[in-house]
Amino acid sequence: MLSPIDAVLAVGLGIGLAAAAGLRVFVPLLALALAARFGGLELAPSFAWLGTLPAVVALAVAAVVEVGAYYVPGLDHALDVVAGPVAVAAGVVVAAAVMVDLPGWMQWPLALIAGGGSAAVMQGASTLLRAKSGALTGGLGNPLVASGELGGAVTLSVLALLLPVVAVMLAGAFVWALLASARRRRR
Repeated sequence: MLSPIDAVLAVGLGIGLAAAAGLRVFVPLLALALAARFGGLELAPSFAWLGTLPAVVALAVAAVVEVGAYYVPGLDHALDVVAGPVAVAAGVVVAAAVMVDLPGWMQWPLALIAGGGSAAVMQGASTLLRAKSGALTGGLGNPLVASGELGGAVTLSVLALLLPVVAVMLAGAFVWALLASARRRRR
């Protein structure tokens, strides 16, 4: 029987990793794969493949390519168009993968709504930030935004694995700060 604390931690881990997927799609997937491969993190049986060596290698290559591509002017905007739906899918996958002991009727709705939703919100916020940066700096500030997104994805991924509830609170604070900033600018 799954204890309420274990359930909260599993959901927090899933939401934290999903939020990180909204910033960089492959960084949290790689963190999850590495934790499963070397850290003993248990994955749901249908996601056990994420902990295999081929998956770790493929995700590492994908993460390096994705991170590098965000530093190429123009390509970063094109990636934002593609990254939206891909980030939501990655958010659902990482959330479902770590909700090991939840029954399927609870696991999948939570993965879709909480995982996909948190990835979508973070992706939307970072896309908006990149668009504003591009408009204000002519694209020259976008590498700084890309570095911040990468740092956020790594931080959220590590925090989600170590302190899941803190990762969810940090992701929520980030979104709240962006929304508060947008409201101030409108006034």
